[in-house]
Formats: sequence, structure tokens, C-alpha cells
Amino acid sequence: MKYSDEQRLHKIYEKGNMLLEYIRDHDVKKDNLMNDTALQWLVTTPLSNIGEHAYYISDEYKVKHPEIQWNMIAGLRHRLVHDYDGTNWFIIADVVFDELPVLVKQVKGLISA
Repeated sequence: MKYSDEQRLHKIYEKGNMLLEYIRDHDVKKDNLMNDTALQWLVTTPLSNIGEHAYYISDEYKVKHPEIQWNMIAGLRHRLVHDYDGTNWFIIADVVFDELPVLVKQVKGLISA
């Protein structure tokens, strides 16, 4: 299915927000992510989904909103999907706990604009 940029933004927001809510509601910490395989699987699915939608945002939209690192987000998805055995969970933990909240806030602002 082909989505519009607006629809993709909504998907990115929805998946990111759902992941952040889960982490908050279950009191997940970075250390949990390092050692819990089930939690790792739970985290990679929404991150992959976010990356897929970011990859397909139109080039025109990406140029208008360079404050979001579209290529980094899409690149993370490619690494998770194609190099899953080489996943660096320290990086993923930083993404989830430090960068994802910022991305969700940025995308929410774009949706509201």
C-alpha cells in the first residue's frame, strides 16, 4: 500500500509513542534491553517499522524537514533487518531511551502543524 507523507508521519508517531508507553508502563531500563531477548524482539519491530516509513517519506518532504535524520532512521531499520546478528544493543538502547522521545516529539509537531 502506498501511503502519503502525512500517513507515514502518523505511523511513525504511533509506533514510536506505543514503544515509549510500553517502556514507561513496564519500567524498562537500558540494562533490561541489554539482556532480555524477548524485550529486544519487542523493541526491534517498532523501530523497523519506523525506519521503513522514514525511508519512504518523499525526498521533497525530507528536504523541507532536515531537522529529522531521515537517513539515519532508515539506516537503523536496514541494520536491524539485514544485520540482526550484529545488533549493538548499547546503540539501540541509546536510540530508544535518548533519541526516540525526541523523534516522537518532532513528528507530533509536524502532524499538528
